[in-house]
Amino acid sequence: MEAIETILKDCYVLEPNVFGDERGYFLESYNKKQFDALIGKEVNFIQDNESFSSQGVLRGLHFQSGEHAQAKLVRVTQGKVLDVAVDLRTNSPSFLKHISVELSSENKKQLFVPRGFAHGFIVLSETAVFNYKVDNWYNKASEGGIIYNDKTLNIDWVLDKELLTISEKDKVLPTVKELFE
Repeated sequence: MEAIETILKDCYVLEPNVFGDERGYFLESYNKKQFDALIGKEVNFIQDNESFSSQGVLRGLHFQSGEHAQAKLVRVTQGKVLDVAVDLRTNSPSFLKHISVELSSENKKQLFVPRGFAHGFIVLSETAVFNYKVDNWYNKASEGGIIYNDKTLNIDWVLDKELLTISEKDKVLPTVKELFE
């Protein structure tokens, strides 16, 4: 596996070694020892989650704050998404910067999103199965988010606004300005 640094401090794109032959392929999607060495710190994932969504579904931008903040290791096992991470750590050199990475069952890339980040994705294929590991338990009182179309962040979600499916909860999330005032 290879870890590729992004413009966001501590956030990495991971590309696995894929071994293919006439039978198909094999890859190691996670190896704790190798993962920790690649990103330079120990992360103890405690839960795996999976979501299924249709084209145009936009989930995010979400985060957990304080002692309940979560690091995530995300991947797509069916379909294709545009995955977005936003650095919300006020003391970070990449504060309020974001990256967009295409994750798919074809490219088999993963994204490590550290604690202190907002995260979201949009489904680009007909459907997608999105898998992620987290290193902390969910806590409803600590959940937060940023509206997907925040003008400060100016994220290009690729699909036309008319094609998006967004939960009512995500449609009323605050802006960056409201969050940090």
